Amino acid sequence: MRQKRTLRIGGFDHVAPVLIGGDHPVVIQTMWKDRLSFSDLEGAAGEALVKRIDRLKAMGCGLLRFAVPDLDAAEVLGALARKVSMPLVADIHFDYKIALRCLDYPIAKIRINPGNIGSKEKVKDILTKAADRGVPIRIGVNAGSLPQDLRRSVDEGIMDRAEALAAAAERELAIFQEFNFKNTLVSLKASSIADTIKANRILASRTNLPIHIGVTEAGPLVSGVVRNTAALLVLLSEGIGETIRVSLSDSVENEVIAGREILGAAADISGDEKNRRGVVIISCPRCGRNSFDTHGFTERWLTRLYSLDKDITVAVMGCAVNGPGEARHADLGITGAGNQVLLFRHGRVIRTINADAGDLEILADRAFGEALEEL
Repeated sequence: MRQKRTLRIGGFDHVAPVLIGGDHPVVIQTMWKDRLSFSDLEGAAGEALVKRIDRLKAMGCGLLRFAVPDLDAAEVLGALARKVSMPLVADIHFDYKIALRCLDYPIAKIRINPGNIGSKEKVKDILTKAADRGVPIRIGVNAGSLPQDLRRSVDEGIMDRAEALAAAAERELAIFQEFNFKNTLVSLKASSIADTIKANRILASRTNLPIHIGVTEAGPLVSGVVRNTAALLVLLSEGIGETIRVSLSDSVENEVIAGREILGAAADISGDEKNRRGVVIISCPRCGRNSFDTHGFTERWLTRLYSLDKDITVAVMGCAVNGPGEARHADLGITGAGNQVLLFRHGRVIRTINADAGDLEILADRAFGEALEEL
């Protein structure tokens, strides 16, 4: 297995540090979907924004990245960084002045591609300021933004795309090494599963730096989760990947949930429990036998369950066939049974809710919440 360097991200007065690499658990991150303005940070909107970010942290997100396309966006992100306890990351292209401005704020990490940030002197200015403030920088290389000569080599069949990604990363790392900047991690991303796996294998064989992994432009929820799972399980099983992002054309919450489930699957395969965390939800797919809306119940409770700091298994079942029997290992379960809803623990029914007692959905939610509090 790779001997991976450890990086410390964050650690400001109000932001606890996140440790990446070494023997530390893999860190999940996501990227905010929209551009923010100062009005988004004010009043009720600002309170809702901070609450949502806090919920992402409770769900298991360790780092939250924002695109910073201009100096105005840097000012907004800097103001937000002072309001939240989640380490925030600035994603910057083309203008080195944006990175320099972000480094004036308690922003925990910078992501750049040195090849498009300008001259070496501009890169040096960023590295010098980041070193002074102890802020790590991620070198991010994507298949869609390879240097022109490497792109030509791929087009002409001289090297494949994975080899070109690794070569591009080595060029960027050489710049960092020239200026003796070591507080670094790297990512190589492609929309191809095969290219993602091969490129990261090459990189992992050549550096002990922490590696951020993911399949870029992976698509909507179902296809995106499938493609990321196919690539990330292979890499994680080989000890490659110290942080992950499941890139989806979907919500940040679903990116975090997918990341947790992939890490849980990797733990099942490897037996390495350090990457397993929190609640495990099992639920039946629902069929014509159902007498309980498993889909609606799961949707209502999903983010709340993933936010719990409890190592438990919760079962959501639709009928007596899939109820306490098949889910008897669950710490807490709920299932339909005719015109009733049953709550059970380890296969034993602990409460029965009858439809004639009132709104079954409201009663079931209330009873489930009470039972959850008791665990």
